Amino acid sequence: MKIAIVGATGAVGQQMLQCLEERNFDCDLKLLASARSKGKVFSYRGKDVVVEELNEHSFDDVDYALGATENDLTKKWMPWAQKNNVIVVDNSSAFRLDPDVPLVIPEINPEDIAKNHGLIANPNCATIIALVALNGLNKRYKIKRIICSTYQAVSGAGVKGIKDLENQSKDPSIPSQAFQYQIAYNLIPQIGSFDDLGISKEEWKMQNEGRKIWHNDDLLVNCTCVRVPIYRSHSESITIECEEEVDVKEAQEIVAKTEGCVLKDDPKNGIYPMPLDTTNQDLVYVGRIRKDISDLTGHSLIVFCCGDQIRKGAATNAVQILEKLVK
Repeated sequence: MKIAIVGATGAVGQQMLQCLEERNFDCDLKLLASARSKGKVFSYRGKDVVVEELNEHSFDDVDYALGATENDLTKKWMPWAQKNNVIVVDNSSAFRLDPDVPLVIPEINPEDIAKNHGLIANPNCATIIALVALNGLNKRYKIKRIICSTYQAVSGAGVKGIKDLENQSKDPSIPSQAFQYQIAYNLIPQIGSFDDLGISKEEWKMQNEGRKIWHNDDLLVNCTCVRVPIYRSHSESITIECEEEVDVKEAQEIVAKTEGCVLKDDPKNGIYPMPLDTTNQDLVYVGRIRKDISDLTGHSLIVFCCGDQIRKGAATNAVQILEKLVK
């Protein structure tokens, strides 16, 4: 079995490499990147792997590929992979809403993996974290509506985002490379371009992708996405409206048993999810579970969750999909 990582030198590509090694994938590994990264050497299971330049012949001997490139580049190399019957798990947003491409979170809709035609899409990082946190509650209460504010780490913008925070924490006058404004000591309430409704591309993803993953075309989501000066792990404040009255104690018990979640919910003793605690691991922490006192029907619940967006929000989720494909 030969597996390629496309975009292997970026933040997500490097995390894919680490996740494969942690899960002891027994395979021949091919690392693909741009010409400027050609010749770099990385270790995998005790062996050196040299980065090769991505081109139309890169997939001639590949069985599976993990994609970690931007949309425009993904669309360029995807036909090369498909020509060679390579099964691809792609982290870009290029094909997420294509009706012929499964969009998968393994804890939620693993059955959709079998519907692939050589391509499976990895959801948006904030979508993955939110839906993993809410999945058990959705099964019990059927969520109709989500109101979400995300607090997204700079690493979600790649290596340049990390550098911006590092540089500006020392000297705020250093110009940003990844963001339109200074990020150190600041918040930026924009991720992606805005449409005529004033909604950004990032803010549409949770509704559009959530409908597809949960197989619920009636799901309504109102999302505000904010970039915050945190290196790693996204946080989300979420209000859900359900079809029936919700019970806080039962909701806590459900979250504690939900695959992929850890319940951190004892606020009187200072126990709640925080991005530092979720960094560099694969579980979504959920807490601050409480009734929405503005909803007199009792059908609404508020939760706060955190998850490592490079791992579970991107690389780990893709590797988990690959594991199920191989099995």
